[in-house]
Amino acid sequence: MTKIKYDLPFEGNVSIKIFDISGRLIKTLINENKVAGRYEVDFHGENLSSGVYYYKIESGDFSQVRKMILLK
Repeated sequence: MTKIKYDLPFEGNVSIKIFDISGRLIKTLINENKVAGRYEVDFHGENLSSGVYYYKIESGDFSQVRKMILLK
């Protein structure tokens, strides 16, 4: 398990999606409207293989992709 932390400066829709190394969507962690503030979401990878995964955070005009490594 890991925690993905993010800050939202303005109210808006937020989506966090997990992708494998091939770019296939593995899971959508959240896709909902949030008020401005600081948040964290838990990602449980117990059903996934060890390896490199990416998560993409999108809100309004903001989009960011980060890499994470899952070790078992």
